[in-house]
Amino acid sequence: MLGVGTHAPGPAGVLPLTPEMLLTEPSGNLFGLTQNAGMGWEPQRLLDPEFLILSTHGGLRAESGEPIALGFHTGHWEVGLLVAEAARELKSLRATPFAGACTDPCDGRTQGTTGMMDSLPFRNDAAMVLRRLMRSLPTRKGVIGVATCDKGLPAMMMALASSGKKPAVLVPGGVTLLPEQGEDAAKVQTIGARFAQSHITLEHAAEVGCRACASPGGGCQFLGTAATSQVVGEALGLSLPHTALAPSGQPIWLDAARRSARAILRLHELGIGTGDILTPASIYNAMIVKAAFGGSTNLLIHVPAIAHAAGLPRPTVAEWVEVNRLVPRLVDALPNGPRNFATVQVFLAGGVPEVMLELRKHGLLDVKVKTVSGETLDTCLDWWSESPRRADLRRRLKELDGIDPEDVIMSPDRARSRGLTSAVCFPIGNLAPEGSVVKSTAIDPSLVDEDQVFRHVGPARVFVTEAAAIRAIKTGEIIKGNVIVLICSGPKGAGMQEIYQITAALKELPHCKHVAVLTDARFSGVSTGACIGHISPEALAGGPIGKLRDGDQIEIVIDRAKLAGTVHLVGEVGEAFSAEEGSRRLAQRSARLDLAPHPELPEDTRLWAALVTASGGVWGGCVYDVEAIVSGLEKKA
Repeated sequence: MLGVGTHAPGPAGVLPLTPEMLLTEPSGNLFGLTQNAGMGWEPQRLLDPEFLILSTHGGLRAESGEPIALGFHTGHWEVGLLVAEAARELKSLRATPFAGACTDPCDGRTQGTTGMMDSLPFRNDAAMVLRRLMRSLPTRKGVIGVATCDKGLPAMMMALASSGKKPAVLVPGGVTLLPEQGEDAAKVQTIGARFAQSHITLEHAAEVGCRACASPGGGCQFLGTAATSQVVGEALGLSLPHTALAPSGQPIWLDAARRSARAILRLHELGIGTGDILTPASIYNAMIVKAAFGGSTNLLIHVPAIAHAAGLPRPTVAEWVEVNRLVPRLVDALPNGPRNFATVQVFLAGGVPEVMLELRKHGLLDVKVKTVSGETLDTCLDWWSESPRRADLRRRLKELDGIDPEDVIMSPDRARSRGLTSAVCFPIGNLAPEGSVVKSTAIDPSLVDEDQVFRHVGPARVFVTEAAAIRAIKTGEIIKGNVIVLICSGPKGAGMQEIYQITAALKELPHCKHVAVLTDARFSGVSTGACIGHISPEALAGGPIGKLRDGDQIEIVIDRAKLAGTVHLVGEVGEAFSAEEGSRRLAQRSARLDLAPHPELPEDTRLWAALVTASGGVWGGCVYDVEAIVSGLEKKA
């Protein structure tokens, strides 16, 4: 330990310098070669083209896979293996790989905690860090991004979208496997609520809680924000065909990293940049595919942010409405049902390219767009339709689980006959004058009338903190017919926190399927039920939802066929009235006296909320629009 040295011989060999390099190159480029040699790269290969691999890797694992230090979640635990696989492939093809990382948090881990107030703001911060890392290697010829989960993956796509003339390829981190016996990672997050209501035993909770994440890597088994983001990345053309939702740690998953390394070299050789791939048409394709899958409402925030990062127009609510009315839902995946297949089963059934084949048949896609394969989407889908990989994996699904792939990814007619409805509706009303969102397809079918309309009128139970709302659920204070109104949870109140612990508890407690939720917060992609979020304006921005009192009668109408909905105040205790009268009374009311940001709201999140409000707010993707922010500051100055 005390044999400390002060000198070393240094790397053998010489830098491959030329007089022109010494005369014209910035000193940073020259010193970079010195650094590369110092890290052990072969001096004779120091002029190979350089490519950066960025990831969201977290934790520290031994080569055996044994944990040395845990990550925040399984989604980033194994992505270092993808980085290594891509790097080895680049090196074998006479390129120089660099690797860096900006790890990401877990929305499951922070549910119901103050950590959730950093979740959505983290996305913007991570995107900035990743972009700064990209620019910090000015000699890069392109970037490979490896990411998996709810905020790290959208952040990575936002960063890659800024690549412009340089190529970028996204490698999705895949999914974890189902336990042979037990519960998936969505249902297991309700063990506290179910135990509190005596629906499960302590022993059951401990057993299923241990086994839910059945393999050590990958995103959760449901079509939540992580999985939907992987789907969107491939639909944008940023990922190679059939890479989204691959099972983490398996050979087919590693193969995606090798192929992605070859793809970025090809893009470099062909002179195809990210700006050639991300276009208004590819953004529209991603919206189409998202609608066909169903999936997370959080992508209503992330897709506009990716478009903004690429310098493209951000999709509007009107465009989302149009897409969801136009596109049939074709995928039966957890949690949207009816049979709730896991994400790995969707992958084996054909994943994104299989869905796109159906969409192409009906003329719903622009198939002339370029993809990171270097080919058009049309060419990629032609390959997929005849691919032995397609036939082999679909057959594998039948052999492994006895599942017909046609029951997982369906034609529009078959999907309609199975009761699949379009995913998202945007209710308005005197409580949501600027809009809201509900995953209409995930409302319990037994609550929907024959005309495909969900109707609910019930008394409001108003809460200004998530902790108070979940406590009321666990103690049985919430009863059939109630409308939980959770406010002060939007950007200004709690960083627009995700409230899955509430929506999940309502799903798993039988009497609570008759309970609705109104909130200015957002939902996990695995949330189900009559849960209306993103209500705008939020309570702390003067929204009428911040004027509600316990006992107010709330009317919710969701037409799942027409994808139209309303959410109105229609009564007070002992008195019913029209929506118009509700509007008049709300205008006369003052805001509740207990409205306030969460007492532990971080200063960082307050700053984020102010910046995104100036940049178009929730419906604008919660981005930082520099021009809008600077213009606002200059006006005030």
